[in-house]
Amino acid sequence: MQTQSIPRLVTVFGGSGFVGRHVVRALARRGYRIRVAVRRPDLAFHLQPMGGVGQIAAVQANLRYRNSIERAIQGADHVVNCVGILFESGRNTFDSVQDFGARAIAEACRAEGIGLTHISALGADIESESAYASAKGRAEEAIRRILPDAVILRPSIVFGPEDGFFNKFAEMARFSPVLPLIGGGVTKFQPVYVGDVAEVVARSVDGTIAAGRTYELGGAEVLSFRQCLEAMLAVIQRKRMLVSLPWGLASMIGSIAGAIPLIDPPLTSDQVTLLRTDNIVSEAAAREGRTLEGLGIRAVTVEAILPTYLVRFRPQGQFTGSGKKA
Repeated sequence: MQTQSIPRLVTVFGGSGFVGRHVVRALARRGYRIRVAVRRPDLAFHLQPMGGVGQIAAVQANLRYRNSIERAIQGADHVVNCVGILFESGRNTFDSVQDFGARAIAEACRAEGIGLTHISALGADIESESAYASAKGRAEEAIRRILPDAVILRPSIVFGPEDGFFNKFAEMARFSPVLPLIGGGVTKFQPVYVGDVAEVVARSVDGTIAAGRTYELGGAEVLSFRQCLEAMLAVIQRKRMLVSLPWGLASMIGSIAGAIPLIDPPLTSDQVTLLRTDNIVSEAAAREGRTLEGLGIRAVTVEAILPTYLVRFRPQGQFTGSGKKA
């Protein structure tokens, strides 16, 4: 009698977040068992419908505590780290979450002898003036030293239904007659669809892409900050004035906003620092095939996806007539 093999177990840190939930969905569709490691398992129930009964289970883990990381990966065949923060809050600092936490995961994986797929970000650089990018760079360096075969993914701005970029400015456009073009809106991005990022993660877990490499994930087109906002406004069918906000003034506003104890500040000075540098795939990555195109993935365009989730920001939502702008 032939026995049925048990599906491999994958631990996904940060699996309830924006990118993480799409990673969980992609892995579930491939038949993996998934252990979602999050700080609040009680807030991860929305993941259950993505898989079959018992296929997805949430466990408590906090990247600031090594013992919780070690418990979360016990018995796993592969680990995916999707954890990242765009601003610091309390004890959740860039150093504690994106540097120490990432290193702790890599060390735990090495001790258990299992593979790691780590989601970093384009612009990660130890020498960066941005605390966010610098912490990401230190994490990458540590992971390469601890676990040379780890796969590191560097996406540009990730867009999709729950993103924090297009949704944020679309919400702002509902109430404000003007939108800020930080630094004149000339910074270049290569927005990448969250589903494409999740597909690369799943292929890494499958073992079908080369290990020990850093992949830079950019979308189908390079857009300036201004072009991103114009694309968003076209979808939500609203006319808004785009006003240039000088770097110095933007940094000052970011410092004030970041100091207010908000759950999600609209802007921080560190984010302004990040915006000073283009966020696009490097020529070296493109030449060496360390991109979506190099992996044979046809990138989904911004134009194809934005209307599927920004329609709620139109003046009358889905009932707004075609071509009418408020």
